[in-house]
Amino acid sequence: MDFFDNIVRLLTTEKYMDMIYQGLETTLTVSIFAAILGLLIGTVVAIVGISGNSKWMLLPKLICKIYVTVIRGTPMALQLFIMAYAIFAIRGFPQEITAIVAFGINSGAYVSESIRAGILSVDIGQTEAGRALGLSGATTMIRIVIPQAIKNVIPAIGNELIALIKETSIVSMIGMYDLTQAAKIIGSGTNMASYIVPMSVAACFYLAIVYILTFGIKFIEKRLRAGDKR
Repeated sequence: MDFFDNIVRLLTTEKYMDMIYQGLETTLTVSIFAAILGLLIGTVVAIVGISGNSKWMLLPKLICKIYVTVIRGTPMALQLFIMAYAIFAIRGFPQEITAIVAFGINSGAYVSESIRAGILSVDIGQTEAGRALGLSGATTMIRIVIPQAIKNVIPAIGNELIALIKETSIVSMIGMYDLTQAAKIIGSGTNMASYIVPMSVAACFYLAIVYILTFGIKFIEKRLRAGDKR
């Protein structure tokens, strides 16, 4: 019963909950803005990757390919360290921006592959039909291919966003105060039996965030698929 008593004590102690909410705010801020940045980067990289093989696109396609290979092939923690202690090693530079950029760039590499796969999954006949109607390549992509591709990539992008939220738990490695760090500090500064109580509370917050995000993704997917049944 001590475990549950300590859970109740933590949840009813204003000081501890303030620490949890402060850490939660950092976790959500980094996650949301990194997800937006990752979606933007991923979309651009995916479009460049499937573009034609004209001489003007060879260099951009090579850069995007190197970007995806390097980011997907190196640990997230290492990328965060490089951002914090090399690229943005500027006195007074906001750590939140460092984390957002690091996680956004990392997420963009994975999102780009999901979007590229979604676009390529659309039957080539859709593109040919658009061109036959006199639409340009860009218009065909925007008005015909991408709307269909979105339905295919929603689940994959949703999984990436969920993974991104959980990955942000390593920001304490560069001295940031997030949800995981708040639980760690509470566990080390109280007379609770161990870290299990505050860590369990933090885990519940992560689970709640993931559940809400999962529900939202399924709702969006259901709405997008509704038109297919008509």
